[in-house]
Amino acid sequence: MGYCLKNILKPLAWVAATLLLSSAGAYFTFASVYPRLEAMVLLALSLAGFLVFWGAQKTKQAEISLAHLDARRLLAAQEDSNYQLLQANEKARDSAQKLAVTLDSIGDAVIAADAQARVTLINPVAQKLTGWTQEQALGQPVDEVFRIVGKTSRERLTVPVLAALEQGTVQGLANHTLLLARDGAEYDVADSCAPMRDAQGLVVGAVLVFRNVTEDYAAQQALRQVSALQNAIFNSANFSSIATDAKGVIQIFNVGAERMLGYTASEVVNQVTPADLSDPQELVVRAAWLSKAFGTSISPGFEALVFKAARGMEDIDELNYICKDGRRLPALVSVTALRDEAEAIIGYLLIGTDNTARRAAEVEREQLDHALRAKNAELEAARSAADKANLAKSEFLSAMSHELRSPLNAILGFAQLMESGAPLPTASQKASIEQILRAGWYLLELINEVLDLALIESGQLSLSREPVSLSEVLHDCQTLMMPMALKKEVSLHFAALPEPCFVDADRTRLKQVVINLLSNAIKYNRVGGSVTVICIERKPGWVRLSVQDTGDGLSANKVAQLFQPFNRLGKESSDEEGTGIGLIVSKRLVEQMGGEMGVISAEGAGSVFWVELAHIGAPQLTDEISDMLLSQATPLPAGERKRTLLYVEDNRANMELMAQLIARRPDMRLFGAEDAIRGIAMAREHQPDVILLDINLPGISGLQALQILQEDEATRHIPVLALSANAMPRDIERGLAAGFFRYLTKPIRVTEFMEALDAGLALAQTQQVTL
Repeated sequence: MGYCLKNILKPLAWVAATLLLSSAGAYFTFASVYPRLEAMVLLALSLAGFLVFWGAQKTKQAEISLAHLDARRLLAAQEDSNYQLLQANEKARDSAQKLAVTLDSIGDAVIAADAQARVTLINPVAQKLTGWTQEQALGQPVDEVFRIVGKTSRERLTVPVLAALEQGTVQGLANHTLLLARDGAEYDVADSCAPMRDAQGLVVGAVLVFRNVTEDYAAQQALRQVSALQNAIFNSANFSSIATDAKGVIQIFNVGAERMLGYTASEVVNQVTPADLSDPQELVVRAAWLSKAFGTSISPGFEALVFKAARGMEDIDELNYICKDGRRLPALVSVTALRDEAEAIIGYLLIGTDNTARRAAEVEREQLDHALRAKNAELEAARSAADKANLAKSEFLSAMSHELRSPLNAILGFAQLMESGAPLPTASQKASIEQILRAGWYLLELINEVLDLALIESGQLSLSREPVSLSEVLHDCQTLMMPMALKKEVSLHFAALPEPCFVDADRTRLKQVVINLLSNAIKYNRVGGSVTVICIERKPGWVRLSVQDTGDGLSANKVAQLFQPFNRLGKESSDEEGTGIGLIVSKRLVEQMGGEMGVISAEGAGSVFWVELAHIGAPQLTDEISDMLLSQATPLPAGERKRTLLYVEDNRANMELMAQLIARRPDMRLFGAEDAIRGIAMAREHQPDVILLDINLPGISGLQALQILQEDEATRHIPVLALSANAMPRDIERGLAAGFFRYLTKPIRVTEFMEALDAGLALAQTQQVTL
C-alpha cells in the first residue's frame, strides 16, 4: 500500500511543479498584457506552490513509512530465521545428545574416523576394550587405537576402516581376530565398518562397530567339544548307547549297540525296551534282590533295570544282553535318568561296554592268583628255610670265629714268644716262626673279613652313621699305613683338604675301607712307586675320595671281575698275601653308608679306586638353647668336688662337641678315650661318676665294653649311658636290654642329655652312699 501511495504522489508532485512553472511563465506573459489578471495568477502560483510542498511532504512521509515497513518486515523475517535456526540448533543438540546417549548405552564398541582415518569419536565400550581414553584417542590414526592381529598367526591385520574409506563399501573382520588393548589385554572381536558420505555422496569418514566375542567363542568352542563328545559317544563302536523315553521305549540305538547286539536301530527304536534285550532270569533275580534291599515290590522288567537310577543312585551294573543271534553278551552298563528343568524324568540313558574280555581276564587272573598264592607259599617256605639257613650260617660263622680265634690266639702268642725267647731261635727256626706268624695273621684277617661279609649279606651288620671328619680319618690311616709303605719303598701323598670336611659315614668302617684301598695300592705297586690320596667335591653334596697308584693297572676283563669274592685276579701265586674279599667287603660297606665305590684302571697306567660319600655339616647341638640358659647352672660350692664324666668316643668332632657342652657345667669334669680298651682302663683308674659310651668303637664294641664293665667289681656300680647313631627301635631295645642306664641317639639333644646325665649322677650318688 505504501508502495502504491508513493507511486501516486510522485507523479502528482511532478504535475504540480509543471503547473507551477507553467503558471509562472503565464503570469509573466499575461502580467504584461493583462494587469488585471495578476492577482489571479499569484493565487494560482500560491496554490501550485502549496500543492508542490504538500506533495513533497507527503512523498517524504510515504518514504519514511515505507522505510519503517521494510524495517519491520526485515525484523520479522530475521526473527523468523532466528527462531528456525534456534529450533534447528535445539534439534541438532537433541540429536547429538541422543546419539551420544545411544553410543554410550549400546553394548557394542564404536569408533568414528575422518577421511584421513583419524579418530573423531570413540564411545565408552570402545575405550574400555582398546584401553584408550577419548582424550588420548581423538586425532590418532585409527590403526594405532584399534590394533588387531590374527588369533593363530599373530600377524598384524589391516584395519577395515582403511578399506571402507578407499573402496566406499561396508567391510568386516576375518574370523579369529584378536584386538590388542593398550594395557596388554587381548580380546576376540567381530566387527563391521561402513563409510560415511556427505550430501554430494563423497566419502568423508567411516564408522567402525565391533564387540568382544571372547566368551562367545569360548562358549562355541565348549559347545563344539560337547557336540564332539556326544558324537563320539553316540557314534562310538566300542560303547553301546541306548536312550529311552520315560516309559522305557528305546528312542536311540547307536552304532556300538548295533555292533554289540546285532540289531539295527530300525528294528528296536519305538518298539522294545532294553529289558526285552536282557536275560529275563537275571532280571527276576535282580528285582527280587532290589525288593528285599529297599523293602518295596519291583517288577522284573524295565523297572528292575532303572530302579536305582530313578532314585538318583547311579551305578554300574553287570548285565547279560541277549543278542539277535541268541548269544549272551556280558556287559557293564551305566544307567542314568534323564531329567528336564523341573527334575521330571523324561527318559533313561544306558551306556554299556562289552565285558567278555574282562570276564575272561578275571578268570585268568583268578587262576594266576591261585598259582601266585601257591608260588608265594612255596617262596615263603623257601625264604623261611633260607632265613633259618642264614641264621644257622651266621651262628656257625660266629661260633667258627670264636673257635678259630682261641687256638689262633695260642698259635700267634706262642710263636711271638718263640721269636723273642731266649736263647734266640736259629736262622732256620726264625724263618719257620715268621712263616707261622705270617700265616696266623693272614688267617686272622681272613676270619675277620669272612665274618664281615657274612654279616653284610645277612643284613645283620650294624653301622653308626654320623658326621665323620674326613681329615681325621685320613690322618689316622696315613699313620697306620706309613710303615708298610716304607717297607715296600712306596711314597704316600695325601693332598690337604681345603677346609674341614665331614661325611655321613661310620667312622670305624670308613677307616676300614680306606685302609683296604691303601693296602692294595701299596701291595700291588712297583718299587719306587707312589700312592696319592685326593678328596674333591665332584658334584654338589658329594665328596669323592680317590686312591691312585702307579702299579701295573688292570685290563677291562679284570676290572669286570674285580668285586667278586675270593677272586684275586691271578695274584694267587704272587708273594703278596690277600683274601680276595677285601674289596667286595669295602664296596658293600660304602653302599650301606649311602655311597658309591668304583675303579678307573688301564693296563700299564695304574689304577684309581674312588669312594663317594654324602657331604654334611659338622656335628651340631639340635636343641636351640642359648649360652645364657646353659650358664645358669649353680656354681660349685667351695670345698665340694667336681663330678666326673668319662666319654668313650672315636669321633674327635663328637668328643670336642661334648667338651664344649660339659665346659658350661662348673660341677662337671670330662675325661675322654678314643677306644673301648683305653676307656675301660680309665674307668678302673679314675672311677668316674658316669660313663658315656659310643656303641660302634674300633676294636671291641660298646656293647662288649659294657659287658666287661658290668663283670668288673670295680666298675659295675657306675651308670653307663649309651650315645650312638644307631637309632633304630631294635638297637635301642637291644642296648637297654644289655644294661645301659639310658640309650641316647645322635645327633645329641642337649635337654635330653642333661636330664639323663643328672639322673645318672643322682643314681651314682645313691650307690656311693650305699657302698
